Amino acid sequence: MDGTITDSAEYHWIAWRETMTAEGRPLSQEAFLASFGQRNDVVLRGFFGPDLPDAEVDRIGDDKEARYRELVREGGLRCLPGVERLLASLGAAGWRQAVASSAPRANVEAVLAVLGNGGFFDALVAGEDVRRGKPDPEVFLLAASRLGVPPAHCVVVEDAPAGIEAARRAGMRSIGVLTSREGLDGDLVVATLDKLPEDAFSRLLDR
Repeated sequence: MDGTITDSAEYHWIAWRETMTAEGRPLSQEAFLASFGQRNDVVLRGFFGPDLPDAEVDRIGDDKEARYRELVREGGLRCLPGVERLLASLGAAGWRQAVASSAPRANVEAVLAVLGNGGFFDALVAGEDVRRGKPDPEVFLLAASRLGVPPAHCVVVEDAPAGIEAARRAGMRSIGVLTSREGLDGDLVVATLDKLPEDAFSRLLDR
């Protein structure tokens, strides 16, 4: 979702910075960027140490996510270039679509509500639904199952190396979007989704 449908990295940065400051652990942007996209339990144990209790992981993580949702609702979001056209064209062509995210379900629902494009998606998988984060393929395999589609018939759109690797392990094709970093090794890589050929999804599965 983040980095493919929309870019809310600034809201995540503000929410993490404010939350960590309140905990007496000021956070640098470099440390934030190094952990961005990982599950909260991994992030927080990276910040506080591996022995941070589960209850503290939940408390601090919940504070951060609540602040993130406030920022999303207050500041709004826009789709990244090409997203609205792609969702509409895939839907019109009969493709089943899912959001497969490591974010909490409440975050995913808040983002889709602000963007107003939740109606394009036939399934949603969030952080609570899986035990292992990317590059483990669990999140994508569960999304495929909820769509009723074999993994080999799926195309994953991702902006992170861990997501591209998770797609590969799931036996799915991948499209890398260079929203936040260079060097993605997806089956197809584009700068933005508005540069994606109209037949890209079909061609990937025809290989």
